[in-house]
Amino acid sequence: MLMSLLFIVLGLVLLTAGAEGLVRSGSSLALRLGVTPLVIGLTFVALGTSSPELVVSIQAAFDGSSALALGNIVGSNISNTALILGTAALIYPLKAKAQVVRREMPIMIAVSGVLWLMVLDGEVSRLDGAILSFGAVVYTIFVYYLARRGGDKEIEEEFAEAVDKPTKSVPLDLVLLGGGIVMLVAGAKLLVDGAVAIARLLEISEVVIGLSIVAIGTSLPELATSTVAAYRKEADMALGNAIGSNISNIALVLGITALVNPISAADIRTFDLAMMLGIAIFLWALLGLRFVLDRVEGFILLIVYALYIYTLFP
Repeated sequence: MLMSLLFIVLGLVLLTAGAEGLVRSGSSLALRLGVTPLVIGLTFVALGTSSPELVVSIQAAFDGSSALALGNIVGSNISNTALILGTAALIYPLKAKAQVVRREMPIMIAVSGVLWLMVLDGEVSRLDGAILSFGAVVYTIFVYYLARRGGDKEIEEEFAEAVDKPTKSVPLDLVLLGGGIVMLVAGAKLLVDGAVAIARLLEISEVVIGLSIVAIGTSLPELATSTVAAYRKEADMALGNAIGSNISNIALVLGITALVNPISAADIRTFDLAMMLGIAIFLWALLGLRFVLDRVEGFILLIVYALYIYTLFP
């Protein structure tokens, strides 16, 4: 038991450090290639912070723990919306200005609904994975196109402040990139092994571990990015990171994982899927016409998340 917990802790540390290295190196290389900070913030950062979910889910699929992989994605999306944005709103009310962030809200709700439909037959098949992966490519091009069209200078300045400046050299970028990938892979292996061992020892399903411990752990990069952005009063960065990561988790992460190995959905509860979709709709309703998530609404999201976690351990 102690060794399994140690595996989980060490795995989470490596995953967080690996994601940080991936985001820093990817953003630095993109800036050198002339990509704007706005585009980087809405694509590279969101994709980079989703990297722990990607490697953990693929590792779980290879190990035959597909329930853990699906639980990780569903749980991470619930965590991103309720736990992370709730925490960020408590730090500082989030007021979105960027139209692209507003456009992403219905997309997040739509892909959540699509995933629910896909699992009705009991699995996310390779065909489903191909559809989701294609959707991820289309979504990335869509966001890139909207960001490149230009917009509010204030928004662009906000993202420019939030995105890290380039490192000292390209070789350093490559070292950070390679090191980040190695840490992600090693961290995923440790986390999956530890989580599966604890699930078997406590005689609880792997999907519950995926929905809770693994989901929260792999969401740590999003938590760090969004809370720091909220502290700096960069609401669009905080919202864009969480919402973009949710879309990437389903379209890209689950899509690639299902291509590697079809994912069984036998252990996932209808309530879990309803929670993922419902909390996305709830966030949209809270933002409303003002498009502001204040501290009271952030507290409500945290209460909802705590109650959901409680349902996992009757």
